[in-house]
Amino acid sequence: MDTKWVTSELAWTSHPESGWEEVSGYDEAMNPIRTYQVCNVRESSQNNWLRTGFIWRRDVQRVYVELKFTVRDCNSIPNIPGSCKETFNLFYYEADSDVASASSPFWMENPYVKDQGACMSLISVRAFYKKCASTTAGFALFPETLTGAEPTSLVIAPGTCIANAVEVSVPLKLYCNGDGEWMVPVGACTCATGHEPAAKESQCRPCPPGSYKAKQGEGPCLPCPPNSRTTSPAASICTCHNNFYRADSDSADSACTTVPSPPRGVISNVNETSLILEWSEPRDLGGRDDLLYNVICKKCRGGPGATGASTCSRCDDNVEFVPRQLGLTERRVHISHLLAHTRYTFEVQAVNGVSGKSPLPPRYAAVNITTNQAAPSEVPTLHLHSSSGSSLTLSWAPPERPNGVILDYEMKYFEKSEGIASTVTSQKNSVQLDGLRPDARYVVQVRARTVAGYGQYSRPAEFETTSERGSGAQQLQEQLPLIVGSATAGLVFVVAVVVIAVVCLRKQRHSSDSEYTEKLQQYIAPGMKVYIDPFTYEDPNEAVREFAKEIDVSCVKIEEVIGAGEFGEVCRGRLKQPGRREVFVAIKTLKLNDGQFTVIQLVGMLRGIAAGMKYLSEMNYVHRDLAARNILVNSNLVCKVSDFGLSRFLEDDPSDPTYTSSLGGKIPIRWTAPEAIAYRKFTSASDVWSYGIVMWEVMSYGERPYWDMSNQDVINAVEQDYRLPPPMDCPTALHQLMLDCWVRDRNLRPKFSQIVNTLDKLIRNAASLKVIASAQSGMSQPLLDRTVPDYTTFTTVGDWLDAIKMGRYKESFVSAGFASFDLVAQMTAEDLLRIGVTLAGHQKKILSSIQDMRLQMNQTLPVQV
Repeated sequence: MDTKWVTSELAWTSHPESGWEEVSGYDEAMNPIRTYQVCNVRESSQNNWLRTGFIWRRDVQRVYVELKFTVRDCNSIPNIPGSCKETFNLFYYEADSDVASASSPFWMENPYVKDQGACMSLISVRAFYKKCASTTAGFALFPETLTGAEPTSLVIAPGTCIANAVEVSVPLKLYCNGDGEWMVPVGACTCATGHEPAAKESQCRPCPPGSYKAKQGEGPCLPCPPNSRTTSPAASICTCHNNFYRADSDSADSACTTVPSPPRGVISNVNETSLILEWSEPRDLGGRDDLLYNVICKKCRGGPGATGASTCSRCDDNVEFVPRQLGLTERRVHISHLLAHTRYTFEVQAVNGVSGKSPLPPRYAAVNITTNQAAPSEVPTLHLHSSSGSSLTLSWAPPERPNGVILDYEMKYFEKSEGIASTVTSQKNSVQLDGLRPDARYVVQVRARTVAGYGQYSRPAEFETTSERGSGAQQLQEQLPLIVGSATAGLVFVVAVVVIAVVCLRKQRHSSDSEYTEKLQQYIAPGMKVYIDPFTYEDPNEAVREFAKEIDVSCVKIEEVIGAGEFGEVCRGRLKQPGRREVFVAIKTLKLNDGQFTVIQLVGMLRGIAAGMKYLSEMNYVHRDLAARNILVNSNLVCKVSDFGLSRFLEDDPSDPTYTSSLGGKIPIRWTAPEAIAYRKFTSASDVWSYGIVMWEVMSYGERPYWDMSNQDVINAVEQDYRLPPPMDCPTALHQLMLDCWVRDRNLRPKFSQIVNTLDKLIRNAASLKVIASAQSGMSQPLLDRTVPDYTTFTTVGDWLDAIKMGRYKESFVSAGFASFDLVAQMTAEDLLRIGVTLAGHQKKILSSIQDMRLQMNQTLPVQV
């Protein structure tokens, strides 16, 4: 209410009627106004009341009343019989509606307080409230807000982000004080991606075409980086032009780049069965500085003079590249272990960070070479046929790579106690050494010779002559014929067929078990061994290839189960191979527990292993050979750490509890920490590294660590910070614990006590084990390419199968119609069974490679602009 500008009658209520009088007048600016005046000072006990009309308060908490009036000085009024005041009082009466009348509320101090004896004129009355007007601050809109009931009150006004803005801190609010002023802002908004501030930070304007803003905030829109563009407003990133890409690690403000041109000037220098390749940098680096090189080796059929078209396939795995084959930073590589007189094609690829984004294979420069004559490779392990008091009869298999016609073999042997060597040559791959001392141990080595010269000597082998007294019985025992079949090896779902035919002399049927067991350790025919020491071979598959031959399962007929054990059943059956008569055989089947355990069960097993190692470390011992093969498991899945053949006591030196091995000998490379391999430094921290590998073995159900990589490749990969990726369906928390165990700095690896506590927490909080790790976690791309072949580098499906060592199924794939990679990528386990891939291990390997192929296909899809 404001009477200042009212010119019509106010019609307020006065009491008594002879009191206040409404009159018209003029203010100091000669504007017409309506006023009330009273001057009844000559009468005593004056109560002159004046009441306004009803004023609606609504939601207002505090009301201000402003009065403009004049009061006459009491001294200027002569002869006042009563009292005279120069002040008056203002009161108000609260009601929910206009209920006032001429007599109500009562004209008295309660509910009113009286005003007495003044001579005054009321010029204007203004009743008003204060509020904070709606405002925009910090890219947020705050509504009109009324002040509080007290002058010191602060009223909270919640805010909302303006259009195209997002909250950066909450809660979002302003405070309105008693004077109607905004203060104390809390929280803020900012412009979203693709928008920039405008109109003094009261608007968020979309970025115009040709510009972008990748992050939210107050920064402006930026022009698109080179080789990129936008076609619509409010862009958060600029898309690359055709044939230009960004790597996954590139930021949005990075320029789009392209793949490099091929390397230039490839030069080859052939030396027998090895060569050196050198090349120059590509003319165009694609706009990047992360250039790497890959060398692809292909072996071609037919020499330089061969007629007709030649076919080329991937080189064998035994070809060695130094420093490595993939991810080269230098422009030089040494290649060895090639076949003699063989034509090869080497493709030198130039790749950078966006090569994987391009739908086309990497550009390369090729060079064709033909190897020269080379000496034969090393002779495999020697076999003992018989021994007497004065002679040893030995045989061996020819070298895997003779590199020509073998002219003869040279054998070097000496008595271990004396060390004086003698040599003998043989045209055959067997020899009898005579004139030896009885009951003596001899060290024997053999090498092959071609027109190119002698190859390397075989690894030293030790054999012992018998005593003179026992030589007759020894010769009698050597007449025992043993026929032992072959077996497929490994933790795969296979049927191992062992053909045993034993013809025993009646007088020898009661010989002791120890004599028979000792006899089983011998070789009964050239190239046949009935006992295989797995530590002799870096790769167990190599032992299988040398000593075993897989039998087609269609030749085997199982008739009945005759026994069972912890790991499988033994059955009686028949073996009928083409061109041979049918024989009775014993068939051993292995269980595959892959995927049959819950994650909690596996974590419980890992917890038992960690607890055992915690006890061992607290006793100041270092194990040095912790691996899944050295863990004992009972039927309740309780795990015990065993095989302490390499364990050592650590001296009680808190400053350096380290065992330093000064002797040579084999180290389990795949399980051993880098400092133990490089410097022979063994601590509980190196056991923690090995424990991480054991975790990986358990979660992958017995997968071989680092798969088919050689020991040297493993050493190189670990030095380049490559770490094993999470096994299939491995929880993220467990793989992170593995990565913690594989930290390069041994002082930063967890203690076994911490590992036990971590596993206890995971067991108690089973929900944390439901988060599955990504397949690419902890893996560097160049090293990944070494174990996961890029299908785009192969011409045919057959080449791809050769690369993953599944070339035996090439004809099956083609016959079934799977002749393109698009069709192969859609194959399932049922498809593999249908085309004849029945071995579980082979199925798993092929399906794993198919999964990698699918991932690569997704990564190389072109971006549609």
